[in-house]
Amino acid sequence: MGKRHGAIGIKQTIHFDWMQKAANLLQVGLDAKGIRQELHEFLSNRKGNSSESERSDQTRTFAVNNLMKIWVSPDPELIPFRDASLACLRETPSMALAIHWGMISAVYPFWFNVARQTGRLLALQDQVTQTQIINRLKEQYGDRQTVSRYARFVIRSFVAWAVLKDSDAKGCYERASPISVAEPNLAILMSESALLAIPESKCALGLLLNNPAFFPFQLPVMTGDFISQRSERIDIVRYGLDDELLKLKGD
Repeated sequence: MGKRHGAIGIKQTIHFDWMQKAANLLQVGLDAKGIRQELHEFLSNRKGNSSESERSDQTRTFAVNNLMKIWVSPDPELIPFRDASLACLRETPSMALAIHWGMISAVYPFWFNVARQTGRLLALQDQVTQTQIINRLKEQYGDRQTVSRYARFVIRSFVAWAVLKDSDAKGCYERASPISVAEPNLAILMSESALLAIPESKCALGLLLNNPAFFPFQLPVMTGDFISQRSERIDIVRYGLDDELLKLKGD
């Protein structure tokens, strides 16, 4: 799991409709080769925004590789989570954004960490700047040029997904209205995504449900027992008088 948590990996702004396309192709039963071809064709006919020229072959390949890694060919330990996320997408398509958020967070913990730093800053102030987010990420990943560049792709993805809004000032963002996650099974799935994104694979219940990486969402209040009884992959560990720790089974 260490390699996944240390990687940055997202070399392109990821648009929400691209995630939908990848998941839909998987749902209709195409094999990996067929999905890759379909995604290349899909992205070759799209522009990231109206000001961009046609997507270059290299940039498109980066995007397709990211989408394949997220939905089609995730690491083996993520397959059960991927399958559960796909089932949830079929059952509650209206909550697709939250499901995709969980999936990309598990596969690319860098996305989760950019979101976590963004959410922390938004808890303190109404607006957040790209520079503030990147400075906090450098404390975690080191002052590498790739951190700055790839973090910008993730932040622009947040804007593309409409969970952050551009403000009047360049490089400054505001929070969008949060999405309420009322379906318990989806909330549990999102909790699992956080455990997969955290290197230790465990977290106190309160910190998990209120994780700033979920800043675009409002998760319901749940007990550790409620979660562990409904999840085959999450265990509960009690410590102290009232504290509950959630951890992935087998870790």
